Amino acid sequence: MKIIGIAAGLHTGSFVNRLLGAAGGELPEGVDFEVWSGLGEMPPYEPGPVPAPVRELTRMILAADAVVVTAPEHSLLPDELIDTLDWLSARGVLAGRLVAVMSASARACGAMWAQAELFKRLQSAGAVVTGAELVILPGCRHFDEDGRLADPVLRQQVRDVIGGLCPAELMERSRLNEVMEPALDLRGEPALDLRGVALGALDAEAREPVLSR
Repeated sequence: MKIIGIAAGLHTGSFVNRLLGAAGGELPEGVDFEVWSGLGEMPPYEPGPVPAPVRELTRMILAADAVVVTAPEHSLLPDELIDTLDWLSARGVLAGRLVAVMSASARACGAMWAQAELFKRLQSAGAVVTGAELVILPGCRHFDEDGRLADPVLRQQVRDVIGGLCPAELMERSRLNEVMEPALDLRGEPALDLRGVALGALDAEAREPVLSR
């Protein structure tokens, strides 16, 4: 399976760009993730020859199974994203395609208008749209050193959105792998070997002397 990621932001360090990268890190094993970075080169839609950025994105989406779009923190969609969706809609690229949308705001419903507008445009293009609005707390550390979401609640919300795009068996396998993976201590060694504890307890029990009354 392959998923294409589109960040509705022109600045590499913006939250929506980093959120897209974090979302890619939550995909289960067996899913390829490729980010399209040509948003800033997208021209306004007009009938006639198809520009190179449009051809590139069209090729990527048609070769993929689903799309993830991270929407901006504010209430308006960037003109470049609107132009992109106009081109994709006119070419029928998104018809029947699974698209997940994630927007982020410092308060509940803060990105509601941008997400509603994005849903409307994607559905008009024929896409099957799902998504969620994530609430981020100002002043908090949102990403760790590896670019993953530091807040486990946000990470689970992202996984839930991603899970709507991936086959159930891939998500279940991913959850099983996480459960089976042992916790590590500061030295990088298993923090607790349950099998060792169990065997040690049995061994100690076997050697325990029977005391008479």
